[in-house]
Amino acid sequence: MTIVSAETIDALLPQTQCRQCGYGGCRPYAEALAMHRAAINQCPPGGEDTIRDLAALLGVPYEPPDPVFGAIKPPAVALIDEQRCIGCTLCIQACPVDAIVGATKMMHTVIAAECTGCELCIPPCPVDCISMPVTVGNTTRVQKKNAAALAKRRFESRNRRLQREKDERAARLAAAKDTAAEIKKRATVEKAIARARERLRQRGR
Repeated sequence: MTIVSAETIDALLPQTQCRQCGYGGCRPYAEALAMHRAAINQCPPGGEDTIRDLAALLGVPYEPPDPVFGAIKPPAVALIDEQRCIGCTLCIQACPVDAIVGATKMMHTVIAAECTGCELCIPPCPVDCISMPVTVGNTTRVQKKNAAALAKRRFESRNRRLQREKDERAARLAAAKDTAAEIKKRATVEKAIARARERLRQRGR
């Protein structure tokens, strides 16, 4: 097997972030491949083309798709039944590329052009209002490559947003703790001053 970087391998993957391969996304799968800890046939969304590309890149024999990781399906995008949607936002939280928009207790909708068809939005939906209708999708290698590049950018953008929000929450929490500590300190000082004044008043009697 040829030694190849995870980044080079990741560039061949479809970037659906579906986790069907058994890893947390395309990059972790690429890292496992780079360390020879995974097989090249664990990516159903990538299909035969991705297997052959990985085989050529890594210098290993072609292997047929492993059904353990799921069947190869035609391109599909998520579709939300807006009449049944209760606006719980669970699908929004699950989408790895921010392809679902909406707000709490408001109707949600999918940006079809951004959806990777990962199906991660389906399990958390409490009212089963999400389906995956087959679409014409991206059929040529160039189209698939462009779609993967877009999906990767959106995935990375989402991760940056989530990290930024996490950092902001941590900063607010730290500020709140500092404020609470300052209030407690001030109260302690004021009590000490009050006790001292009371002692002076007692002595002056």
